[in-house]
Amino acid sequence: MPSDFSKQAMSILRDGSNFQWYVIPLLAFVFYVYAVEMEKKNYRLILAGLAFWGMDWFNEIMNSIIFHVSNFAPLWCAPGDTAYLILIGLNIEIMFMFAVAGIVWTKMLLPNKEDKILGIPNRWFVAVAGSIFSVIVEFMLNAVDALTWDYSFWDMNSPLLIVIFGYLTFFIAAFWVFDMPTMRKRVIAVASIWGFDVLAILIFGLGLGWL
Repeated sequence: MPSDFSKQAMSILRDGSNFQWYVIPLLAFVFYVYAVEMEKKNYRLILAGLAFWGMDWFNEIMNSIIFHVSNFAPLWCAPGDTAYLILIGLNIEIMFMFAVAGIVWTKMLLPNKEDKILGIPNRWFVAVAGSIFSVIVEFMLNAVDALTWDYSFWDMNSPLLIVIFGYLTFFIAAFWVFDMPTMRKRVIAVASIWGFDVLAILIFGLGLGWL
């Protein structure tokens, strides 16, 4: 039987009547961020950002599948106010944030991947620091029931799994793509991530109706 938070989220899932006009400037902001980097021909940064975003979509799809299979709750749920709830744990505001987050965090990397911060390779330092920061933000969202948890192994008392599987994989994928030696390899990697996401949506969403 679905949890109370899951029921609340399902009641507004893909309900267009909740639309708010602030979605439009958020969309414009995302376009602006990518347009600025396109203007600079900073294509490796753009692809890193898309890898980060694609990894989030992978997580969100898996999260919805977990809810369908368990018929109780996803690992995380977004039952709070939103202009549009896309998946049970993904609203349009979160989506736009992740669309630019990979670019923002990748900009924090040092030019030389061999350089260290506090004795730690800078890629790993930024990845771990970014993941911990993101989980702290989740703690604050959870405190106001904007982002909720129903499982004891995935909550404020057990943050390690959230750090590793909720965020660290995003950073690893983005920085891995950013540091690839050729543009061809970056494009193939990002296309693979997004291709898997699209295939999963077609199968589990449009095909089976699990999302």
